[in-house]
Amino acid sequence: MTSALAITLLAAALTSAKVDVPKDGLAQANAALQSGEADRALTLLSSLPSSAETHNLRCRVHFMLENWDDAANECEQGLRLDGQSSNEHLWLGRALGEKADHASFISAYNLAKRSRAEFEQAVSLDPRNGEAMADLGEFYTSAPGVVGGGVDKARGLVPSLEKVDPARAHILLARIAESQKDIGAAEREFRLAAMSGDHPAFGWMSLASFYRKHERWDQMDAAVENGYKAAQHDRHAGVALYNGSSVLARSKRNLPLAVKMLEEYLRDFPHTEEGPAFEAYTRLARLKAQLGDKNGALQAKAAALQLAHNYKPALGLTF
Repeated sequence: MTSALAITLLAAALTSAKVDVPKDGLAQANAALQSGEADRALTLLSSLPSSAETHNLRCRVHFMLENWDDAANECEQGLRLDGQSSNEHLWLGRALGEKADHASFISAYNLAKRSRAEFEQAVSLDPRNGEAMADLGEFYTSAPGVVGGGVDKARGLVPSLEKVDPARAHILLARIAESQKDIGAAEREFRLAAMSGDHPAFGWMSLASFYRKHERWDQMDAAVENGYKAAQHDRHAGVALYNGSSVLARSKRNLPLAVKMLEEYLRDFPHTEEGPAFEAYTRLARLKAQLGDKNGALQAKAAALQLAHNYKPALGLTF
């Protein structure tokens, strides 16, 4: 690279970092992101000047769309403009982690180490970032030691996480116990998660997922029912219905309830990026097709593509 070109690029980067991005534009883009309007979010973001915030939002839209390369690239650009943002490091860690899960062995090794480093930096920059601590704990619990995983490291996060988000701390303890084949302790911690947070529906659905994994069907059904009932009294628990529907769909049990939970989430609860609306419609289309409702499946698929026209899982649906 010539020195002139390097100076030009540096000046451009510094200019971008200082751009005052309209807050209402960012708010509109974030609202579209949360509501699952991927196409609208990207259109809004394309009209905004480059900034750490705009790159982070684009990263998260691509993350929802499962475009892992684009997500990682956008988050990396955001970090160049604001390397001290815990949130930027968290989302880059997530994007790199997904890339690792879909990469070849050699690439996955390097990506996993980078993902761990980003999560660690996110926690270092903001020790009260519960999401970052939970993601780092999940990494430590599930990843091999060669890329920096380790159960003892995960346990070391628990005291700090308990102060910030007790429910997440119990879920992390459950994951640790499960990794150690202590199924009884894992079950107890999942139950405590359902009782210790402000949004118990999430804990119940995590417990239901645990029961599904261990093929304890009756207990799984009961946990889903408890989560469903808890969500009816919690305006912010819509994603728990999204998660519970997934538990039922994966176990091929009580598909009508799975449909009902998705429909209620889409109709009655605020949507968030944790349960993208276009993905919820895609799941709904699959379930309706399984139940023989072809017209309903086609309508749900169309609704998904109206929000995200190039979402591959929806495009691939055939009935």
